[in-house]
Order: sequence, then structure tokens, then C-alpha cells
Amino acid sequence: MAVMVILSWEGVTPEQYDTLRKEVRWLEEAPVGGHVHTAAFGDGTLHCTDVWNSAEDFQRFVDERLMPEVQRQGLPGQPEIEVLPLHELYCPVPDRILAT
Repeated sequence: MAVMVILSWEGVTPEQYDTLRKEVRWLEEAPVGGHVHTAAFGDGTLHCTDVWNSAEDFQRFVDERLMPEVQRQGLPGQPEIEVLPLHELYCPVPDRILAT
């Protein structure tokens, strides 16, 4: 079942996120089962919303690719993660990356 993953991680900066993205290479080597990833910052917190084929695909990415680099970088704290069954996805331009 497809899921939406909502992640909030207090204390992670845009610079730390950008370094993590470059090292994990999720744009260049899309994770199996990942469809949509968004990231924003507010009040000193990283906020991400993703869409995955399943919670298991998300967890595999976290365990095998994301967390080893998080630990290597020594990022602060732990993220709060909520996984919800996806009800609908609308993505009119799925192959376009928008960033500031």
C-alpha cells in the first residue's frame, strides 16, 4: 500500500540537508519505491513529505542509505516520523525538480 511519510527533524540546517542529499545521492540514484520527496525549513526544523510504494520501501532506504550517512555526519537529535496510507497523489510535472 502506498504511503505518505511526514518527517520533522529539529536542529537540521539547510546546509546539513544539502550535504546529506549529496552524499546519499537520492536524486542521482532514486531509491526503490520512492515517488515524491519535498523538503522545507521553518523554525529551525527540517520538514519533509514523501510518497513511497510502501512503509517497507521507506524503511529500507532509511536503514541502508540514509542513516549510515546521518550517523557519519553526526546530525543532531532524531526525526519525528509519521507514516499514513496514501489517499491521493497529484503530481502534474513528476520529472521536474523545484528548488531555491
